[in-house]
Amino acid sequence: MLEREIKLAVTPGFHLPNLEDVAAAVETTPVDERRLETVYYDTPDLRLARWGCNLRLRQGEGWTLKLPTTTESRTLNRREIEFPGDGNRPPDAAVALVMAYVRRSTLVPVASLSTVRRRVQLKNRDGAVLAEVVDDDVSVIQGLRIQNRFREVEVELRDPSADRLLDPILARLRHAGASDEDQASKLVRALGARATAAPEVDPILLAPTARAGDLVRHVIAVSVASLLRHDPGVRLGDDPEDVHRARVATRRLRSQLRTFRALLDPVWANALRADLRWLGAGLGSVRDKQVMSQRLRGRTSALAADDGPIVGELADELQAESEEARARLVLDMRTDRYIDLIERLVEASRAPALTAQGDQPAATAMPALARRDWKRLRKGVRGLPEAAADADLHRIRILAKRARYAAEAAVPIAGKAVPRFSEAAAALQDVLGDHQDSVTAQQWLRGAGTGSRAFVAGELSALEREAAADDRAEWPKVWKKLDRNRLRRWMI
Repeated sequence: MLEREIKLAVTPGFHLPNLEDVAAAVETTPVDERRLETVYYDTPDLRLARWGCNLRLRQGEGWTLKLPTTTESRTLNRREIEFPGDGNRPPDAAVALVMAYVRRSTLVPVASLSTVRRRVQLKNRDGAVLAEVVDDDVSVIQGLRIQNRFREVEVELRDPSADRLLDPILARLRHAGASDEDQASKLVRALGARATAAPEVDPILLAPTARAGDLVRHVIAVSVASLLRHDPGVRLGDDPEDVHRARVATRRLRSQLRTFRALLDPVWANALRADLRWLGAGLGSVRDKQVMSQRLRGRTSALAADDGPIVGELADELQAESEEARARLVLDMRTDRYIDLIERLVEASRAPALTAQGDQPAATAMPALARRDWKRLRKGVRGLPEAAADADLHRIRILAKRARYAAEAAVPIAGKAVPRFSEAAAALQDVLGDHQDSVTAQQWLRGAGTGSRAFVAGELSALEREAAADDRAEWPKVWKKLDRNRLRRWMI
C-alpha cells in the first residue's frame, strides 16, 4: 500500500482536539490508546535510513518495510509492505527488496522504540476509514534506559477521497498547538545525525574550476543514484515508471562512460559497460513490452467498438510477457553478478579509474568530448541513403541519444547554453524512438494469431505503419532544428 502522511511537532501539554465536526458526512471514533514496541533494523552504517527506507519489527504486528516514492506531494509518500513473522531475523522477501542497498552487509537492530499511541479514526458513513490522526509519545530505549524522548502527531490519509479532509484536520491541529515539522521518520529522529547523512552515492557539487575527473565522478554518481533509487520498485513491479527510470539510468551511464573514455582506464570502463549492457538488456525486455502494451491500448478508439475486446487481449498478452521478463530480471538482480555490479558502481561514483587526462580542467575537456559525439551524429545523418532502412534510423536515434547525454553531462560546466541543445537532441530521439516503437509493434503483431485476432492485429499494424510514415516525414524537420550552429556554441 502507499502510505500518505504529514507529521507535526507538538509540546508535552498538547491534547488531541475534537475532530467530530471537521467535515460533513464524516464520523470519528473515540480516542484509543495503546503501547507499541518496535525494533528497527539497518546495516551498521545505516544505508537504509540514508536512502530514505526503514525496516521494522513491531510486536504483535510483524515486519514492515517502508520505501520512499519519487512522487512530489505535500504529504510524505512511502510504499509500505508488510511481512508476517515475529522472529529476530528479517524476512528474506523484505531483504530481497533492499538488496541493492544492503548487498553483502548485514541487517542488525539499530534502534528500539516504545511508543504510547493515541489514535482517532475518521470514517465515512459506510464505516470505511478515510484518515487517521495519531498522537505518538516516543521513548528511544538504550539497554534498560530511556535515552531520548520526542512527541509527534501524524495525519495519515487512508483513502484517495480523504484529500479534502487534510486542510481542515491540519487547521484544527495547529489551532490546538501543533506546528509544522520536517517529515523525518521516527527512526531518523531517534538516531539523529548519522541517519540524516547523505546516501553512499551522492553527486558532488562542482565549482567552475572543477577538474575533468570531478565531472566524471559527478555524472556517474547521478546515474548510479537514480538506478539505486528505482531498484526496489523494479523488484516490486507495482509502477512501470521504475523500470523506465532504471533503464534510462543504465543507458545514460553506459553512454557517458563511452563519452568519457579518453579520461578512463579502458579495461575498467569496458568491463563496466559490458555488465551495464547485460542489465540494460534485461530492463529493456521488460520495458519494451510495457510500452507496446500501452501503445496498443491507446489505439482502441481508432477501431470499431467490436474490436476493443481483442485489442485488450493483445495488450494483456504483452503485459503478461512483460511480467515474465520482469520475473527473469528479478532473478538476475539476486545474483552475485548483479551485486558485484552495484558494488563496482558505488565505488565508481566515488573513485572512477581515471587517466592522467582527468586532471585537466573540465571546462576545457567537456566541450571537446561532447563535440566528438555530435560529429558522429551529424556524419551518421549525412551518410543516410534517401530511403533509409528502419535499422539506419534506429542507429541515428542511438547517436542522438549519445549526443544528448554528453550535453547533459556538460550542464554543470557549460551552464545555460546546453539545455537548448539537449532539448533539441531529445526531440530527435523521441521522434525516432516512436518510429522504432512502431516498427517493433508491427513485428509483434504479424505473429499475433489467427482468425479475428489476426484481423484486428492487421488493423493495428496498419495504424502503426501510418505512425511510422508520419515519423519518417517528421524527423528531418526535427533534425534541422538541432543542426543549428547557435545551439553548439558551448562546444567550441
